[in-house]
Formats: sequence, structure tokens, C-alpha cells
Amino acid sequence: MKKYLFLLLIFTFNFSSCTKDFLKEHLVSDVSYDHYDTEEGVESLINSCYAHLRDWAGTETSLRMTQFGTDIYTYTDVAAGSEWHLYNANLNPADGDIASIWNSFYKGINSCNIAIEKIPTVKGEAFLKDENGKNVRLGEVKFLRAYYYFILVQTFGDIPLLTNGNISVETDIKRSSVTDVYQLIINDLIFAAAHLPESQDDYGRATKAAAQHLLAKVYLTRGSAISDQRGQKPTDMDSAAYYADIVIAEKGSLLPDYNDAWRQDNERNKEVLFSVQYTPDLLMNGNGNQTNLFYIPQYDLLPGMDRDLANGRPLVRLRPSNYLYNLYNRKIDSRFYKAYKTVFFANASNPSEYPKWTQQDAPSPELVGKAKFALGDTAIFFSFDENVPDSRVDKRPYNWFPRNKWTEREFPFYQYEMDPNRSSVNDSRGGLDAKLMMLSETYLIAAEAYGRMGNYAKATDLINVVRDRAAYKEGEAKTPNFYQTDGGNVSDLYASTKKQMEISENDINSPDKLINFILEEKARELCGIPERWFDLVRTETLYNRVKMYNPAAAQNIQPYHKLRPIPQSHIDKISNPGPISEEQNLGYY
Repeated sequence: MKKYLFLLLIFTFNFSSCTKDFLKEHLVSDVSYDHYDTEEGVESLINSCYAHLRDWAGTETSLRMTQFGTDIYTYTDVAAGSEWHLYNANLNPADGDIASIWNSFYKGINSCNIAIEKIPTVKGEAFLKDENGKNVRLGEVKFLRAYYYFILVQTFGDIPLLTNGNISVETDIKRSSVTDVYQLIINDLIFAAAHLPESQDDYGRATKAAAQHLLAKVYLTRGSAISDQRGQKPTDMDSAAYYADIVIAEKGSLLPDYNDAWRQDNERNKEVLFSVQYTPDLLMNGNGNQTNLFYIPQYDLLPGMDRDLANGRPLVRLRPSNYLYNLYNRKIDSRFYKAYKTVFFANASNPSEYPKWTQQDAPSPELVGKAKFALGDTAIFFSFDENVPDSRVDKRPYNWFPRNKWTEREFPFYQYEMDPNRSSVNDSRGGLDAKLMMLSETYLIAAEAYGRMGNYAKATDLINVVRDRAAYKEGEAKTPNFYQTDGGNVSDLYASTKKQMEISENDINSPDKLINFILEEKARELCGIPERWFDLVRTETLYNRVKMYNPAAAQNIQPYHKLRPIPQSHIDKISNPGPISEEQNLGYY
């Protein structure tokens, strides 16, 4: 069995070449601090440094903080968390999501700090027996510390910068500047990129490519600032391009088909540079990857449909905005019909659940009173037909939702997070890995960096690598929507769309055109990765794009929403607080 790194908050595990995934469990509460002076203790500590990733990746908290209220996802009348969609008064320092991530990531940072202090001093006999092994593990925890700080600094701006391990509670901590935080992140990632191996025996540990990708992204983020102050330097774009190029050279071309990179049965492929591990084993899975719940519409309330494992448990948190739907040229871009589910097949076992033809809508008299469809037939179909009257809708032998009939609860949805291998239809605990870094994003990071340096030709080539893969290949069948609703010709049903998908230098040959196109392409390529809010903040476009493309969020969003509030629970613990303007972000006091 292939080994991989389980990330649990309560338990830490030691790995070996045994066919089992772990040999021992250590309750953290039963371990003394002196245990971390041993190799076994340090290895368990390093594993625990990964644990807090599970408080982020695969949670509703991460989706609220990165996808809700952006240009590409809009309001769905959720039972909880609507403040993130609407930027209303409930998005305040008392919000539980904010405190949760703040506390979790600082615990992770503290574990990393202790590990950084302990690794060089331990006298190991196995992996930590020499400097090379110690540097690999140091590279892992510095990568993790950098990741935690990167999320925090983008979210909150000035934050406490802690670099020493603490076993007692500190209450007199001041916020450091964004500039200083970015410098620590970059220093950590430079070390990690220099010492991490290209692969690890335990799947899920950080690798060289993950560190280089994140380093490129950090340089791009710091260097993107125009009015914001992040300590940006003239060399940032060159550094971003440099590290992205290294990853691209090592990993090579993208997989031939977009679906290959994202489908659930191929979740560990070469394009996944870093992900957080989950497992179908409920004993090992904690709360599981819950992302499977949040993209799905309420299909199970429609005639002929019961909730099942294949179609998922629908909590309806993320409805794509009209802007996101419109970004796809569905005639030539294969990504839409691969990534979005538009058809459901009837699964209801009770015959009474199927709708019957009425005298008004039956296509022939003999069908009146008979079921419109049966088990296994099309039960729900979402299409892009516009301005369809109810009279036409009623005559279809299934639940038809042309575009003018989509609602906050019924719409085509992003399907790559669906997890049919959960233990039951109502179990929220998915076992799919939560992807955080993908090779196609590396190409777009490099493209943006080159474009920002004025090398639009190079940027065009890199973008076209991503778009070429997204094109329909010669002989690849398009869906019937191609000619039924999307305006294509039947004669082109199997024709390549590669040339149509490729852009020219003229499409991106100014700073505004470049940034707009990159943001559009990232939405098409990576709309399931929890980071859209970060991209909009990074490019200083959050306020304007939400105003333009998200009517629900546009009502309340303000420029200060580019930062989240510092948790009130943190401010309350400060023993010697300064003025509120020093401890809290503008707009939240």
C-alpha cells in the first residue's frame, strides 16, 4: 500500500515501510516536552505541524473566506455564513471562522517553531541521523510555517510574527508589518526549495516543487502590490518567473485532458503539487473533507430524485455567478461540460415520486396520467436556453431548467468535489484529498510574471499551454449542447478547437488586459481551488470586480473589506493593548 501522511489533530503517527499506514499512536496530551528531544518525538512533532492544514483545506471555513462574496460565486441564502457572501454587519471581529483559522494557524506556527529549534539538536539514528535528513525535515516545517503565515498575512495584513517556540501563553504580542511577514515567508521558502527532495516516501509531505511553486506565488503576490505596501521589490516578478519556470521544467507538460487532472479517481497525479490528505477510513479521517457538500444544488427535492451517494448531499453553499458561467466559451472550451454537472438521472425507487403528464402538457392523449420518465431516465436538465416560457418547459419529459429558470437552489454546479465513496448519503466526511497547488496554476503564475515584466510573447505562450489542453481534441466528442443550445454546427461535433482557444499577444499586451485575462483564465481553470478572494485582493481588484459581477455582495462591500477583522478573542487577551487602530483593521471598529 502506498504510504501517505495522515493529518490528525489528536494523534500523530510514525511511518515505516510496513504495509500498514502507521504503527504507533501518541496522544499529544500524554507526551512531555522532553519527548521532543528524541528522534521519535521530533518526527511526531513534525507530523503534527501538518495537522492544522485540515482546519483549512476541505472545510467550509476556507470556502467562506476565499470563495464566498467574490466575482465568481454568489449568494445562495445559506443557513449560516451569509455574512461572507454579503459583507454585512455580521462579518465582524466576533466571527467564529476568523477566530478558528487564527487560532489554528498560530498553533501550527508554534509547532513549526518548536520543530525548527529541536531538529538540529536531536541525535537521530534513522531519518534524522545526518544533516541531509535534518535539512529535509527543516524544509518541511519551514514550508508549512511559510504557508500558514502566507494565508494569515493575506487575510489580516499586519499580524504577530512569532519565530520562537513557546510552551506558555504569551499575552503581550504586537503586530508586525506586512513587509516583515513577507520577508520571513520568502526566507523560509528559499530554504525549503533548496533542501526538500523532488519526492517523498510518505505521500503528502512537502516537496521541492511545492516549495518552488509557493515561492513563485509569494513573489508574485508581493510584487503585484501597487497602492498596498507589501515590501515589494523590483526583482519580485523576475523571481516569480524564475521559480515557476523551474517547476514547469521539472514537471513538464500538463496531462492531455483537463479531466485527468481533476477527476476523483485520479486525485494523485503529477499536476497536484501539494494537497491535504484525507481517507475513506473513518477512523483516520477526522471531520473529513467536507467540500463535497457545498457546491451541489438541491436536486433531491425535485420529482424523480432521491438523495444518493452518487449525486451527493446538497448543502448549496456555492452558486456560480452569471459572470463565471459566461466566462466559458462552451463551443470551444471543454472545461465547462467536464467540470459542471448539468444532467441528473432518475433514481427514485417509489413510482409515486415521478411526475405525470397532464392533459395540458402531454404530447399525445394516451400519455395523460402516465409518468413523464422512469428510473434511469433523464430527470433534471440544466441548459443555457434563454427566455423559455413555462409552456415549453412543461412539455419536456423531465425537469427542465433553461437559464431563465435557474434559482439560488437549482443550477449547473461544479462537480469535481463530489465524493461518492462516503459511508452514507448523509455522511459529510469525504475522503478525497483537498488540492491546494496545481501545475496549471504554475503556468499562469509564470505567465503573469512575464507579462508584468513586459514580455507579453512569453506570457502568451504560457497561457496557451493551459488553453490548448482545455480545447477539444480532434475526434473528441462534444456534448449535444454544442449544436442544440451553444450555437455550434453538427459537422464540427468532433473537430479540434485548439486554434480557436489560443490567444494572441494582442489579447494581453497591456497591464489591465493582462490582469483581467489572467483572472478570467484562473476562474475557468481553477474555480474549485479555495483562493479566489486572495487573487482579487492580490491584484487590488476585489472591490471593483464584486461591484461589477456580484449584485448580492455589491450592496455592502467596502474598500476596507480587502482585509478581514482581527479576532476579538485575540485582542481581548492582549495584556498591554495599544489604541484600537493599532490592534484592529480599519473598518472593524
